[in-house]
Amino acid sequence: MSVSTLSGRRLPARLLLAGWLFLAPAGVAGTFRAGVAKVDITPETPQWLLGYQARQSDGVHDRLHHRIVALDDGNTQLFLVSSDLALASPGYYDQVCADIEKAAGIQPRQIWWLFTHTHSAPEVGPPGLPVIFMPERYKQASGHMSNPEYSAWAEQKLIEGLKEARARLEPARLGFGLGFAQANINRRARDADGKISLGLNPYGPVDRQIGLILVERPDGTPLALIANYAIHGTVLGSANLKISADAPGVVAEYVEAKLGAPMLFINGAEGNIAPIYSVYPTPGSGHLSEFRVLLGDRILEARRKITATIADVQLWTGERFIETPLREGLAWPAELSRYAREADAGRKLVRIPVRALRLHHDLVVWGAPLELFCEIALRVREESPFPDTYYFGLLNGWLGYLPTARAIREGGYEPSVSPYSEKAEEDFSRGVSAWLREIPR
Repeated sequence: MSVSTLSGRRLPARLLLAGWLFLAPAGVAGTFRAGVAKVDITPETPQWLLGYQARQSDGVHDRLHHRIVALDDGNTQLFLVSSDLALASPGYYDQVCADIEKAAGIQPRQIWWLFTHTHSAPEVGPPGLPVIFMPERYKQASGHMSNPEYSAWAEQKLIEGLKEARARLEPARLGFGLGFAQANINRRARDADGKISLGLNPYGPVDRQIGLILVERPDGTPLALIANYAIHGTVLGSANLKISADAPGVVAEYVEAKLGAPMLFINGAEGNIAPIYSVYPTPGSGHLSEFRVLLGDRILEARRKITATIADVQLWTGERFIETPLREGLAWPAELSRYAREADAGRKLVRIPVRALRLHHDLVVWGAPLELFCEIALRVREESPFPDTYYFGLLNGWLGYLPTARAIREGGYEPSVSPYSEKAEEDFSRGVSAWLREIPR
């Protein structure tokens, strides 16, 4: 029986095992456990904010956190991390994971580090791909730096949180469900002459699905809720200088107060999706608190519909690289050499790492370090053999926007800062869909 609130099609399981499996350092096979940690990472001093133009914070509106869930089925151990940060370079993810392995013995493949994408949080780590599109921002003469002291402190807090979540592992059950919220909107506004600009487009494609994963104790008390929804963290615009987790953080805090347990906000395919109130100078003018109703209440409503949970959880996880040509005329940062390669005739290919996690024979989660256009995630969902398919965006870093081929032809902001060609949509969606069909049900 499916524990999801969505009933879907049933297709034959594929026999080919893709990806990798790994052994947990502790645990008893057949006993599912989970542990949770929430760690404050709010800075006490001014920081360079990532998102919009270079600017420094001058205070705090609401707190930032690492929220962590450890999952352990006795054979496989996995850590899901949701951080109230905009994004980070995949090269920085690799660096942090190497430090985590030394400090805590947790391997990089066990860590899914996700970013809520608030544009009002400090920048962390080296710039990575943004240096291609915003070179002036990162010239030393500009005075802009990537907050090295804050980055090191936030990394240490992450290591502490991972250790804490692992130490708190206890018997648990999982439940899954779907919800719906109209807190977002397509942001590719179109004028009469066909010109595309950042704005609000109520006629454009949008994904309003809420994907939920409930983690609870055997007695039914909640340990954590994982909520997946596509929305830019841009209620607050460039005029705002206050530290804020934006709509994702405000929603998480609201749900936690009602639920009595941490909520990990996991962004979806938000590449072309904005909040319905967007880029306002202050929390009040941006109706920031209203997202507690617009999205928070919808999450709580969907959670109440999860009436069945399971203890017999067998985790499967894997990784695959999907390659697609680099847009002509772009240089590739040396820091990201692992994520590109030279093909025939000197063509450079971007290597996009894609992760997948099967939590149940009806549910698969997949993710990539992308701001993906929602049409691509919707296509993968429709083609997936798993009735419930969630896309976790901004996973383990940022390799840019991946727009549709049509959007690249139309132009606008996202294609202008994308490293991909028109071929990327087909390469990526086909590659992901083919891989999901290989994952055993």
